[in-house]
Amino acid sequence: MSNESLRFYLCLSPCSREWYVDINVIDSVSSPGVPFKTTLRVRDCCLCLHLQRAARAQARRFDDALRPLGLTNGQFSILMSLNRSEPAGMASVASLLAMDRTTLTAALKPLERRKLIKITTDRFDRRSRRLSLTAKGKARLASALPIWEQTHREVESLLTDIDPDQLRRSLLALS
Repeated sequence: MSNESLRFYLCLSPCSREWYVDINVIDSVSSPGVPFKTTLRVRDCCLCLHLQRAARAQARRFDDALRPLGLTNGQFSILMSLNRSEPAGMASVASLLAMDRTTLTAALKPLERRKLIKITTDRFDRRSRRLSLTAKGKARLASALPIWEQTHREVESLLTDIDPDQLRRSLLALS
């Protein structure tokens, strides 16, 4: 005699308001786990998952667009964050990009090797570092900007049911 039974559920997803069929094979001998309907609810409702998916998709889109210039979207963001009149401190750049300093340090190394940025010692605090664009970095950023602008327009055109400014405000509230 089998210790398994088959259960069918017709469920309404609480987030998407769509119906789906949940089919579970219940093994009466094994310990209970998380029901599949919970997996579907998390899939449909989890803001973190949806934000990660959207971020990855947009990162790929911008990476593809910037690839001819040898930049990733993350490198573009770093270069743009350094586009200022005075060299930036590591902490302020890390904060702007929502990165920890160790991750930022690792991301800076390829840009420094390619001579797009310069890392110097802070003249007031020898333990701190200052970051600035080199002439080559400024030129690369200037070349990348039209590509970013075009790609950004394309992304915003996909937001037919949402005000892009409201989306930015909402995302800022989450960050």
